[in-house]
Amino acid sequence: MQSNYFNIVVLVFLYASAFSQETLQNRKPYAAGRFYTDHPDELKTQLQQFFSQAIRQRSEKNPLAIVVPHAGYVFSGGVAASAYNQIDSGSKFDRIFIIGSSHTSSFAGASVYCTGHFQTPLGIVKVDLELAKKLVKENELLRNYPEAHQFEHSIEVQLPFLQYHLHTDFKIVPIVIGSSTVETAKKLASILKPFFNEKNLFVISSDFSHYPDYEGSHLADQATAYAIKTNEASNLIAVLKDNEKKEIPGLVTSLCGWSSVLTLLYMTEQLPDLKVDLIQYKNSGDSSYGDKQRVVGYWAISFFKPETDNVTTEFLLCTADKTSLLKLAHETISEYIKKRTTPEVDPSKLSKALRTPCGAFVTLNKNHNLRGCIGHFEANLPLWKVVQQMAIAAATQDHRFNEVQANEISQLKIEISVLTPMKRIKSADEFILGKQGIYIKKGNSSGTFLPQVAAQTGWSKEEFLGHCARDKAGLGWDDWNTAELYTYEALVFGEEGK
Repeated sequence: MQSNYFNIVVLVFLYASAFSQETLQNRKPYAAGRFYTDHPDELKTQLQQFFSQAIRQRSEKNPLAIVVPHAGYVFSGGVAASAYNQIDSGSKFDRIFIIGSSHTSSFAGASVYCTGHFQTPLGIVKVDLELAKKLVKENELLRNYPEAHQFEHSIEVQLPFLQYHLHTDFKIVPIVIGSSTVETAKKLASILKPFFNEKNLFVISSDFSHYPDYEGSHLADQATAYAIKTNEASNLIAVLKDNEKKEIPGLVTSLCGWSSVLTLLYMTEQLPDLKVDLIQYKNSGDSSYGDKQRVVGYWAISFFKPETDNVTTEFLLCTADKTSLLKLAHETISEYIKKRTTPEVDPSKLSKALRTPCGAFVTLNKNHNLRGCIGHFEANLPLWKVVQQMAIAAATQDHRFNEVQANEISQLKIEISVLTPMKRIKSADEFILGKQGIYIKKGNSSGTFLPQVAAQTGWSKEEFLGHCARDKAGLGWDDWNTAELYTYEALVFGEEGK
């Protein structure tokens, strides 16, 4: 009796094992031979060339997430390598989440591959099947729909880069989004956010503009990337809509994986210590295989937590933010000149960037001539408030000009310069003409020139400093040599066509 029982147990175990092996369906490579070579040796050589020229932006902590292109390697492989090059090759991750938006089918929610592993010409990439199945079981948004992965390239093309670059074993969680909606992105972000930490890596697969010409691609892709850099989902949505309004010839989409990138931003935007680096940009027109009439854009972008003592002071505004500030400045001047009141502003309706304390200058031009310019250096007021105050000051308090009159308002062209914090320098050798503004202080006298003054005047560095010392600070021409010198940078934007 005992022997029969043992035999039955063995048979059940063997049957279960056989069934498990039969139902494990590895995802066969689809993009190999299409988007990249299917010959292993050629693939390794190509990847080696990509990484030998790849950019390494920083040597701090690994990024928590990267945005990587997914086009044919001859077009986007170099940019992709720069994204992966931000990762230490000896890193060990619990798992790597790879998220792509479906190019081949539309379906509700998103699909997690649960039925096996992924194959590439370089071997097997293991899927974290336990977590994949758990995610599907516990979340209605996610489903086990292997067909969504069968002919989808956005995840597969990332795998050879990981296989080549990482020198440790890793597992992936491959997710294809089938419903490109804001609501899907929000829900997916909520599901995945508990895994967004230094133990895991998120790879967001997306190309940028599709099919404008070379210049149009640059125009759209710069705007989209800077919206992503603000780390606010609403800014990305606004810029994608704004790009459509620009009616750039040939532009079909600004971001083919927008739902995947949006998912990332819904995970990251509430993390104030997270920084975003724009690593590298190219488009297919930069490749010898592409033309410049109909191109696709590619960005490598990194999301990371910097070391505490290396936190960057860089500040960026998206197109919507700039438009809002220019509109606020113009409406404020108009209302103040006509009524001596200022427009009411509800800060809760403004973006995080506009609520951030910053220094800023407001410059007024009329018929291409200066009509007023006043600024505030200290970052002790929210940006929107500084712009509002400086708009009034430029129109009414610049001692070089009479107050702006009501009949002049429509002729004004407004330029705003948002300032980075000032940095004390030891000598003028550290001052970069054209990139930085200068602030000169000696005793109770001080004066400044914005960075753009260099381009407007064509002055040399010595002339720039001399004019600032004499004309702005009221000092002698050479007194900058013995004064305190501070530099800063400015994000400059303005109204057009006035």
